[in-house]
Amino acid sequence: MATGRSRAENRAMMTDEIRRLGREHLTTYGAAGLSLRAVARDMGVVSSAVYRYVPSRDELLTMLVVEAYTDIADAVDAAVDAIDPSRRRERLATAAATARAWALTDPARWALLYGSPVPGYSAPGDRTIGPGTRIPVRLLGECAAAHHEGLLRPDLPSPTPEVTADMDAIRDEFALDTPAAVLAAATTLWAVLVGAISLETFGQYGADTFAHPEQLFRLQIEHTLSGLFA
Repeated sequence: MATGRSRAENRAMMTDEIRRLGREHLTTYGAAGLSLRAVARDMGVVSSAVYRYVPSRDELLTMLVVEAYTDIADAVDAAVDAIDPSRRRERLATAAATARAWALTDPARWALLYGSPVPGYSAPGDRTIGPGTRIPVRLLGECAAAHHEGLLRPDLPSPTPEVTADMDAIRDEFALDTPAAVLAAATTLWAVLVGAISLETFGQYGADTFAHPEQLFRLQIEHTLSGLFA
């Protein structure tokens, strides 16, 4: 039994160290430059030793993707859950602000999740869709609750039949008893959140365009929420 525990602990320690170096290499080389050989070199071991724990670069990327999605979603959930459920609009604004703060603290991992696709890599949906949809599902859930509490605008634009079909599928998948118009409007908040954070994180506004990006982001989110809330 002791030997079994020791092997398990050793595997966990090695895997954690590989992930840690993988995060460092994301910052240094970017996702496309990730290499298990380079990780092994920094660990001071032969590459075959690393392959025993992480069999490929794609597996390391998947591990880092799942970890990043989980970390940012955990941060958002903790921040939102600290606010009373009756303050739906504040909860949504806090979710957005928390995601932005996480991205600016760790831009390399934000780029892994929302930047350019890594050439030759396709994330396995069975492992990444669950953690990757936690934040948008949280936003949809908050908007659905706000709708049932009578907090949203009654005149939200009606989606086309095609978009309605997509929203119906989302509603069924995540058990949301919410009109398609509400779900479609909630996706706007998600799009603005990801787009605005990416513009700032990737420096796409230009170096000296906005002197107060945090205030700008807050205003962008408030504009979006104003289109949702009565």
